[in-house]
Amino acid sequence: MQTQELTRTHDVIDPAILYFGTPVVLLSTVSVAGAVNLMPMSSAFWLGHTGVLGMGTRSQTYQNLADTGECVLNLPSATLVSQVNSLALTTGRNPVPQGKADAGYQYEPDKFRRAGLTPLPADTVRPPRAAECPVNLEARVADIYELEKDDSGTGAGAVAVEVTITCVHVHPGIRLPGTENRIDPDAWRPLIMSFQHFYGLGDRLHPSRLAAIDEEWYR
Repeated sequence: MQTQELTRTHDVIDPAILYFGTPVVLLSTVSVAGAVNLMPMSSAFWLGHTGVLGMGTRSQTYQNLADTGECVLNLPSATLVSQVNSLALTTGRNPVPQGKADAGYQYEPDKFRRAGLTPLPADTVRPPRAAECPVNLEARVADIYELEKDDSGTGAGAVAVEVTITCVHVHPGIRLPGTENRIDPDAWRPLIMSFQHFYGLGDRLHPSRLAAIDEEWYR
């Protein structure tokens, strides 16, 4: 009886998206011809120094990654929400794929300029870093996994791109004092996307027991 009562506390639904809250990434790439693109995304996670990026195959970013295999994952703070939002409904594809055009996307050849961000040279890859983002993760593509096939012929598939982080740049203000390679979680305030809306982090709720483990153990 108790199990049945607990079951009734939840409703069964079928959401179109499952964005329960992930950090925003501004992903910079270059085309074979050298054109720079900058795409906001939030389907990303990390394990060690491996990143996994989920994206549609209609984007110029996907094409650049498939062709050149290099990128920079620029992580904006919550204070950069307006700059990130200025890139919404823009694409580096010209002409704009019909499905994106129907949703209101427009071609933008210079997304750094549009967002008011400053490109900086990277150390290990060709795409530029975004100076204003507190974290820049240079990376190379390790593999691309097909998640959804494009059965319509419109290029509307989906992939997971596995990348290897090759260099990490951070603003001095988010480093943990007294350490060489750690981030201060109280100073780092990422921009979060949750169901198509932007959020920031609140104050720390409670120390985790995992904090008793030195971060170097994970290396």
